[in-house]
Amino acid sequence: MPDLYPLVRPLLRALPPETAHRLTLMALAAGLAGASRIADPPELRQRLWGLDFPNPIGIAAGFDKDARVPDALLRLGFGFVEVGTVTPRLQPGNPRPRLFRLEADGALINRMGFNSGGLDTVSGRLSARTRRGIVGVNLGKNRDSEDAADDYLEGVRRVARLADYLVVNVSSPNTPRLRDLQARAVLDTLLRQLLAARDEIGSHAPLLVKIAPDLAPEERRDIAAVALATQIDGIIVANTTVARPQGLRSTAAGETGGLSGRPLFEPSTELLGEMFRLTEGRVPLIGVGGVANGADAYAKIRAGASLVQLYTALVFAGPGLLGQIKAGLAALLRHDGFASVAEAVGTDHAKLAAIS
Repeated sequence: MPDLYPLVRPLLRALPPETAHRLTLMALAAGLAGASRIADPPELRQRLWGLDFPNPIGIAAGFDKDARVPDALLRLGFGFVEVGTVTPRLQPGNPRPRLFRLEADGALINRMGFNSGGLDTVSGRLSARTRRGIVGVNLGKNRDSEDAADDYLEGVRRVARLADYLVVNVSSPNTPRLRDLQARAVLDTLLRQLLAARDEIGSHAPLLVKIAPDLAPEERRDIAAVALATQIDGIIVANTTVARPQGLRSTAAGETGGLSGRPLFEPSTELLGEMFRLTEGRVPLIGVGGVANGADAYAKIRAGASLVQLYTALVFAGPGLLGQIKAGLAALLRHDGFASVAEAVGTDHAKLAAIS
């Protein structure tokens, strides 16, 4: 099917961002996006956590919060899909408007506030699908919950058998005090509880934690230490940022919320590299933040990411971007003599060590 995005892009741009996103999900659910007919280059295949990824490019949480279209996204050619963030109970999120395009900056600001159909909705949809392709579930807490651990435990117990991997989201800036869960002692206790709950129900789903880009040096060291001590299966680096880099040109730059897209690429990649070093390359990482082309994905991989996610760039470039990223990444791997993604993971650090 031809890429229809260039034709509908003007219409989507004329609509409020959240309305445009809802129409995009409806089009995907109706099968209007078609499917990729191009086989993934063999260099992009990878086995991680006992899962076979056809390519390392996934779509980040936030795009398909309620698991409406994971299979449609897989048919587009994503190597994996992450649905959510899902909260235990239905939650409307923050008042609108709460999503803003920063066209001139290739960025978005959102203050969605974990709007979610709840675990009943997501688990029902995941139960009904034929499990083909890798689908992870990003778990959050309800805004009014008194015990965050109980919310995450309920999420693990409800979807661990339905998901290929699980993500503990403790890093969104739009839920009050959520980021406090990244504190060393709190995070250590929480992750141990969740790992135990997963094991108790006999699930083998890898459990990952998603962290914020706005961490102080000590906080980064603490999270790495917790990851190693708990033997968590992976870390996603990173969520949206509350920082506002100098030079943003869009009128919406002053809106409250988490910033994603192009301005997040450099700080999130720097943090990714630091987490790779702090965990001694022993904890698989997913790199997310500002990926818009094959070179960006390659930079994340060389910094330490085994997998890469994107979202914001799709808003501006459309689904055709995915094929461009995969082709560009495969070409860069071949140019540098790597037979696979796995061979390139973290290689920037080896280069730096050789120089020093």
